[in-house]
Amino acid sequence: MRTGKVKFVTLDLPLERIHPHAFRSAEATHCADEQGKFWEMNERLFQNQRALEPFAPHAEAIGLDVTAFEVCMSSNKYAESIRKDMAEAQKAGATGTPSFVLARTDPGDPSTVKGITFLRGARSFEDFKIAIDRALSAAKP
Repeated sequence: MRTGKVKFVTLDLPLERIHPHAFRSAEATHCADEQGKFWEMNERLFQNQRALEPFAPHAEAIGLDVTAFEVCMSSNKYAESIRKDMAEAQKAGATGTPSFVLARTDPGDPSTVKGITFLRGARSFEDFKIAIDRALSAAKP
């Protein structure tokens, strides 16, 4: 159900110093997204962290047009946007994954946010519910 109260936004934060294939994996998810399979590729790579490259077998396993996927991967067309995401995530205070930022948009200027809550690490549904309910309560006039 869409209520317009919460918007989920993802930012790439491949931790290259920890995982040498992280950046290329982020590119793979974006290339898979071109064929409507972002989350399928994300899940597949997460489940196969020790055997990421080559990426083509993963693309084939989730039903992608492998040729189109490989063309996308060789183009590096998402590298700049991934680097921008990394800078934004770091600016928000993210140092690892998963990291979550909850904030309200300013009604007067939707490009700015306020009431920022930062959640680091894997968290329970209850943790998110509490943080979201707090943010929504603070937004009420």
